[in-house]
Amino acid sequence: MASRLTSWLRTSLKRRPVITNTMVYATFYTAAELSQQTFNKIYSPEKPDIDLVSASRIVAVGSCLYAPTLYYWYKFLDRKFVGTAAKIVATKVVSEQFIMTPVLLAAFYTLLGVLERKEDVFKELREKYWKTLLANQAFWIPGQIINFAFIPSNLRVVYVASASFIWINVLCFIKRQKVVIKTNI
Repeated sequence: MASRLTSWLRTSLKRRPVITNTMVYATFYTAAELSQQTFNKIYSPEKPDIDLVSASRIVAVGSCLYAPTLYYWYKFLDRKFVGTAAKIVATKVVSEQFIMTPVLLAAFYTLLGVLERKEDVFKELREKYWKTLLANQAFWIPGQIINFAFIPSNLRVVYVASASFIWINVLCFIKRQKVVIKTNI
């Protein structure tokens, strides 16, 4: 069964890479979001119910934004910077983390604000962007070094989706945090 699934995935990645990567991303986003909600239901004092509508928004934004964007972004990086030498890997990681990542994180919070029908769709972006970006850098710089140095180009989005399971849990945790406004009295 596992070998059939692996064979199907490899074939599908060659024939329909964007659709396949989107499906892989949707699977990991769903698993990560529901695991985060389950964790909160078990361990948080509020014991929130599982929110499938919220999960569907995160899955939609994550899979429809990240998978196709990253597919074409990695193709561009691989054409522009060929090889796995240290300088090439460093260039790809810096490009990924300081060009693409800031845009994707801003789009993530903004699109979710739109889908959540918030009055100020940029409020959460303003409140959580820098914290999210710093957490992202700590997680993804080592992850992208592995990606660009060792992962074959046709498996990059799948690798990133797999590592994203952990990252998405962090992202969903940050997204759910309430912002406490401190006042000086």
